[in-house]
Amino acid sequence: MEPKIELRPIGIIHSPYKTRKNAPPQGCQRPEVVSEIEVFNEYSEGLKDIEGFSHLHVLYWLHKSEAYQLKITTPWDTELHGLFTTRSPNRPNPIGYSIVQLVGRHENLLRVRGLDALEGTLLLDIKPYVEGIDEVENARAGWLEGRLKIFTH
Repeated sequence: MEPKIELRPIGIIHSPYKTRKNAPPQGCQRPEVVSEIEVFNEYSEGLKDIEGFSHLHVLYWLHKSEAYQLKITTPWDTELHGLFTTRSPNRPNPIGYSIVQLVGRHENLLRVRGLDALEGTLLLDIKPYVEGIDEVENARAGWLEGRLKIFTH
């Protein structure tokens, strides 16, 4: 018997991206775009001191995810690659993840840059980005090495 997993949304994302077609493959491709994260009132006390952090890890449920395949092509290559070596939103557990820049906070609303989530996406969790913990030296990009020049600003 498989273990049961229960997730409770803690908020909702308000985004200028209404469809998958108009959202960027990665939020960092449109760093000027501001989205709003609404944390539900019963969780808003958990935002205490968040203003001191410049960046946040945001996890969310990809509610527009479609059927997944274990081998896929991506916008960066025409060859098939394993799903778990890609950032495809179509996954067995469609959990989205972004590192965003915190622009501001007003009560239970966070204004952020660098988020690629669609309007109405359910928020699963927020964690602070911590310099020294969240950085990895000598990280490798696998088959993506040299293909991500589109992200340089």
